[in-house]
Order: sequence, then structure tokens, then C-alpha cells
Amino acid sequence: MVADVGSLARLPLIIGDGHLRELALTGKDIDAARAEKIGLVGDVFDDAASALAAAHATAAEIAANPPLVVHGIKDVLDHTRSAQVDDSLRYVAAWNSAFLPSEDLTEAITAVMQKRTPVFKGR
Repeated sequence: MVADVGSLARLPLIIGDGHLRELALTGKDIDAARAEKIGLVGDVFDDAASALAAAHATAAEIAANPPLVVHGIKDVLDHTRSAQVDDSLRYVAAWNSAFLPSEDLTEAITAVMQKRTPVFKGR
């Protein structure tokens, strides 16, 4: 099935279409260094304490700004993104609904249960 929690709509805005297509079409796992390189994460830290300290520093920097401006920036940024994501979620739901009766979905589930490689037929 196609990912339907909005990742395909949100990720192009973060990592770009090329990296998204590679990850989505291959199902590859990536490490922290690759995630940082492609823009999936802003920074990588050596340990949890360093990550938490950086998060607190960023939060303090944001909190020092005028609250109405911070709220306005978040609202404007979220508005554009949510409209795109909502449209994409509706489209993916329709696509997945049409995919449910496919032989390939049945084959995928059966193969997982039988611990074997699936043989897909494209129908």
C-alpha cells in the first residue's frame, strides 16, 4: 500500500523530490549522518544530553521573540502546508481503497506470514 499518513505529501517540502523518491520507492533505512545530509534532520548530536541542550537553547531563542509574531509565522507556514497535505491525503486514501482488492496485496500479506519473498504480478 502507499504510505497514507501524509509522509509523501510532507517530505518533498523537507528533503526534496529526488531523495523522497529514492527512500519511498526502495524502503531503505538510513542512518543519522545520511538523514542530516539530505535535510531530514537539522543536526545530529553525540548523545541525548547534547540534543536536549540544543533543543532548550533553540526554544529559549524562539521564546525571546514577540509571541504574536511567532504565532503568526507558524500559522502562515502551517496553512500552506496543511492545504497541500490534506489534498494529498484524500488522493492517497482513494488510491489505497482501489488497491485493497488487488492480488498483490494478498500476495504481500501471504508472503510475510509464510516468511518468503513475495512474487508480485501487478494486479
